Amino acid sequence: MTNRRRFTLKTLGVALALAGAAPALQAYHDDDDEGFRSGKVFSSSNATAGNEVLVYDSGRDGALRFATRVPTQGIGSGGGLGNQGAVTLSGDGRHLFVVNAGSNTLSTFRVRRSGLQLTSVVDAGGLRPVSVAEHDGVVVVLNAAGAGNIAAFRNRHGVLDAVAGGSQPLSAAGGTAPAQVSFAEDGRLLVVTEKATNKITSYRVRRDGAIDAPVVTASSGMTPFGFAVDRRGTVLVSEAFGGAAGASALSSYTFGEHASAQPQLVSASVASGQSAACWVVVTGDGRHAYVTNTASGNISSYAIGRRGQAALAEAVAARTDAGPIDAAIAPRGRTLFVLNGGGRSIQSFGIGRDGQLSAQSRIDGLPAGANGLAAN
Repeated sequence: MTNRRRFTLKTLGVALALAGAAPALQAYHDDDDEGFRSGKVFSSSNATAGNEVLVYDSGRDGALRFATRVPTQGIGSGGGLGNQGAVTLSGDGRHLFVVNAGSNTLSTFRVRRSGLQLTSVVDAGGLRPVSVAEHDGVVVVLNAAGAGNIAAFRNRHGVLDAVAGGSQPLSAAGGTAPAQVSFAEDGRLLVVTEKATNKITSYRVRRDGAIDAPVVTASSGMTPFGFAVDRRGTVLVSEAFGGAAGASALSSYTFGEHASAQPQLVSASVASGQSAACWVVVTGDGRHAYVTNTASGNISSYAIGRRGQAALAEAVAARTDAGPIDAAIAPRGRTLFVLNGGGRSIQSFGIGRDGQLSAQSRIDGLPAGANGLAAN
């Protein structure tokens, strides 16, 4: 990426100052004794008038309360992105990354105990960023429009610098409809799901953050959408089957002992009997995975074995408001959060030791088009 295309916070701040806007660098405070480092749920408004991070307090009982909203100094799309991972916390929990699909930028916030601090806004390295992932200071954004690509950055205290050799294409130049990017195998590999091509595209990541050429693998089932990676490196992929009624499934993959960039199928298309399975999250111990079924208005649960085997636990583990999309579990938490696009709400569910879900709380009034979910 050229310097002309890379925006820093300083550059953006000058432009805003000339336009008479508020300074780009702002801190937002909250009275919660826990601070912003834990007990928070983050989403984005994805608004065309200006994207914002939406922050919610989460009590120990899962009760949700609106805390604050923070401008990203970017623009959203105003509608669905067909994605997972628009809002992502760094592995150490100290930074929050948010895609701005309408302005082709990526915003970075420092997560302080006292609030969120916007530290940089950079060109996403492509068109219509929809998903972002981070591992050990390397940040990768997935761009869905145009030819489609992934672009890597190095996080230097909240300011992102483009990585030389960090941009790679998807399986085809355009028309892939990618949904998500995430790291696997302790940061050595990247995975992208492509809905339109029914492909899983993977990449080896070098130590300097450069990314090797794509390795393309046929998905076990149609319309691979969201996915989660458990602590053993198992990749759990939802399959929406084009939204066909009752056709949704989950497949699991591993990358083998030598972390080959070619994923190996473990469990093929384990059906749930639900519709439009899209988003996947997994518990910290790797034993339970949850899939939101957008068209069915519910959540399916799966039991995950030590070798990555997936088995359906409950076809309907919990019912949700209309249009469940994004989901999140805090790294050490026992609460599942679900963003409902149709219901414009966030719900919380307690996770039992056996993986069963129990309804806890909900909060309404999210903006239409809200997208992304992360929790700490």
